[in-house]
Amino acid sequence: MLSLRNNSSTLYSGNLRPMRLSLCILILAACDAAVACNIPVFRYALERWQADPAKIIVFHKGPLSDAETATVAQLEAASASKLSNIEIVKQQIDQTMDDSVGLLWDELSGQSDVTLPYVVVRSSVADRLINCWRGPLNQVNDAQLLQSPVRERLADRFLAGDAAVWLVVKSNDSQRNTEVLDLLNEQLTKLGATIPLPEGIGLPGSELFAGVPLLMRFSVLEIDPDDPDEAFLIHLLQGFDPEAVRRGEPLVVPVFGRGRALEVIPADQIDAGLIEDLTLFLCGPCSCQVKERNPGFDLLMSVNWDRRLFGDDDQVRPTVQPDAGTDAVKPILVEIPPGQQSDDSVPPKNAATSADDTSPTDATEPIEPTEPTGGGAADSVVTASTDDEQTDGNEVSDDGTKVSVPDTGQSLSVIIVLLVALMAAILSGRVMKR
Repeated sequence: MLSLRNNSSTLYSGNLRPMRLSLCILILAACDAAVACNIPVFRYALERWQADPAKIIVFHKGPLSDAETATVAQLEAASASKLSNIEIVKQQIDQTMDDSVGLLWDELSGQSDVTLPYVVVRSSVADRLINCWRGPLNQVNDAQLLQSPVRERLADRFLAGDAAVWLVVKSNDSQRNTEVLDLLNEQLTKLGATIPLPEGIGLPGSELFAGVPLLMRFSVLEIDPDDPDEAFLIHLLQGFDPEAVRRGEPLVVPVFGRGRALEVIPADQIDAGLIEDLTLFLCGPCSCQVKERNPGFDLLMSVNWDRRLFGDDDQVRPTVQPDAGTDAVKPILVEIPPGQQSDDSVPPKNAATSADDTSPTDATEPIEPTEPTGGGAADSVVTASTDDEQTDGNEVSDDGTKVSVPDTGQSLSVIIVLLVALMAAILSGRVMKR
């Protein structure tokens, strides 16, 4: 049963301990051999991962007043326009509810401070529903659920090229705040100067589509725990480890992509090694492209990411690769780039080709698929090969006939994908038990 308290408290059933990433990162790294994508995780998430929607459930009985209808209409407009990652659910309390909403209302209905219409904001973390905020509908606008100054700065930094922004929810212990801020600034400055970009960006499957510069740049953003404009965000993050908050520990939250928080980490668990590990994960090639198999959870933000990244031209937006577990799609032939690039065409380590470049290797212009010709099979994919290799997956026997050879690479891909799914299920189960 979910524990609900007043809207100045966190709304979790027990402590949601920080999600452990070490094993998850190790497994995801194993996918690199099977998935041809060289885009860094942070950039792949920015361009290709849609933020998970939070549900805003409005409990009411009978028709809403004009003012209440206007408030709900504003939320619905933000959802419909993709300005905010929210989904609005209007629930009459005297009508049938699904199981999770019904259980939620059963607990709410017995509390004296609940007056209709009543709102609960609900998000998903590691396949577990958490209630981030609750209160009367007439308090929604003042609660700044959809946006706040810190979340606006997050969006601005990502769209300006920051790879990751490390939020620090400060505590009342000024010394601990200073220690963790100094550690983060020192390590992130060092890592930003030494981590190279993955090779192969711009090749088929690793194209960049937005004009945002690709940089190994990291920044820190402090949050005052008493800032009323950030109350919603503070209460959400502090709910992951209230015991650490009681101990006076600041909370550290690396954020990337479209506002995806990688983990909420008490400052006493942060050291140089962990900062480096998480940063290397975010900056490494996106070896597991399916969002749900990657750690983290999405913050509630008001940003039309697609429009700000790609403008109004649907032709320049990336196509997300399908999950290996879904129905297979027909592969297409792609043109192989001729030869090696000259040294002059290789981008510097801390920059990549942007949408404004016009060179033949423009990373924002994916190579167009070509139609099969002659007797080529429509379901085959041309891959790079040497003079001694066959490109159709067959070998030629001594009598000149072709002999089918099992595709060991594809088998390895399937095995690794299943392994990742298994580990994700195990990790999710451990979080839920806590």
